[in-house]
Amino acid sequence: MTAFDKDQVSRFRFVRCDFAADTGVARLVYAFDDGSELTETVTVPGAPFQLDDERAAAVQRALQLLHLIAGVSYYKAAVPAQVSIDSYAIDAATAALVETVYFNGLGEFAYRNGLNLRDRFKLPALLPSPASGRGAGGEGSFAPNLNLAHHALVAIGGGKDSLVSIEALRNAGVAETVTWIGGSQLIRACAERTGLPTLNIVRTLAPELFELNRQGAWNGHIPVTAVNSAIMVLAAVVQGVDQVVFSNERSASYGSQIAGTGEVNHQWSKGWAFEKAFGEYVQQHIAADLNYYSLLRPLSELAVARQFAKTDFYDAHFSSCNRNFHILGERPVNRWCGVCPKCHFVFLALAPFMPKIRLVRIFGRNLLDDMEQAGGYDALLEFQDHKPFECVGEGKESRAAMATLATRPDWKEDVLVKRFANLIQPTLSADELQIEPLLVFDGEHRIPAVLWERLRANFAA
Repeated sequence: MTAFDKDQVSRFRFVRCDFAADTGVARLVYAFDDGSELTETVTVPGAPFQLDDERAAAVQRALQLLHLIAGVSYYKAAVPAQVSIDSYAIDAATAALVETVYFNGLGEFAYRNGLNLRDRFKLPALLPSPASGRGAGGEGSFAPNLNLAHHALVAIGGGKDSLVSIEALRNAGVAETVTWIGGSQLIRACAERTGLPTLNIVRTLAPELFELNRQGAWNGHIPVTAVNSAIMVLAAVVQGVDQVVFSNERSASYGSQIAGTGEVNHQWSKGWAFEKAFGEYVQQHIAADLNYYSLLRPLSELAVARQFAKTDFYDAHFSSCNRNFHILGERPVNRWCGVCPKCHFVFLALAPFMPKIRLVRIFGRNLLDDMEQAGGYDALLEFQDHKPFECVGEGKESRAAMATLATRPDWKEDVLVKRFANLIQPTLSADELQIEPLLVFDGEHRIPAVLWERLRANFAA
């Protein structure tokens, strides 16, 4: 490969994509200008797949959506102003969705690299949007009903949230397959602990991408949940099932408030705006009976933590520590590093809802009795800092959890709890430190109505 100069790149190309039903392998091909092709593969286990004409056409639509969304991993290397699609045409609705994903999903990437991406990524929309009312998917729909089996592919990330969803679906009698993307042994162990059927989808990035990064390509955070959502929608159509379920709570919709910049949401593709737009697109463009939703959307992070704390079945298996999930490997020996924002937040969120001895056993130490962690907790509390660029709860959740611990005899003497009570709590109004209002189920969601009624009773119990 010739040397890569991001400043000399003028065009990003979506070259082609294909799916082989006999092997389950999807190939996604990209290129910069007339340079060498970058080929990513996604492998759905269970091949060979028997696809009738209607399902094969839906697979092709899902494949093109994945091709467009997964391209974000490569586009970001140079963020050129021109974009082309070499081998198929898209309509205005598809262009609008994907452009939204790139602009918002690359928000943190742009902020950290000092880039302005507004109106930069524009897809050529060559087809008119489909006429309203055709098909069974609601307004603007043209996707057929594929008569998919009533079964859920449930994304698992190895943390508390997906485990709460998996158990809630089990209790509600929904058939489910625990699904993950990539080779994480931590996630595999967690998935196997559920005792449910599992599906491990393999995503292999184009190896040249790592070389581009070494040569000075732009690099940074991408909307990985959007990519994984598109992968799982493709898998659902291939496997013939009617639900793709994630576990993003309502706190994911709120970003970090940056002075002089505004809101930047690290987890934008875990938020409601993405879920709503993507889920509606899937039903209108891919399959009218394919339901994409987050099971935890009406819950806060604290409500999810309360739910998780009801059982200790996964205590020795789950991990929300992002330091264990880096792209180039993990260290499964220590499931919690104890110093990253995720460790800080999960420890604090669980503390009001489980015995102290159990929580300290999970983490191996008491994070709230370590003054060296003060800066990390200040960021979570939005005290003299902004919320970290991590998948953590809102500042008000952290403040309410800390205020609750300050009233508990077993916690209030810990150094960071005492520091909060003395230094931070006096600057806050008492009514914003109540934990109960944050445990109320609230907000919009895409959970099927009958299922939500069953879940609601289970979560409230």
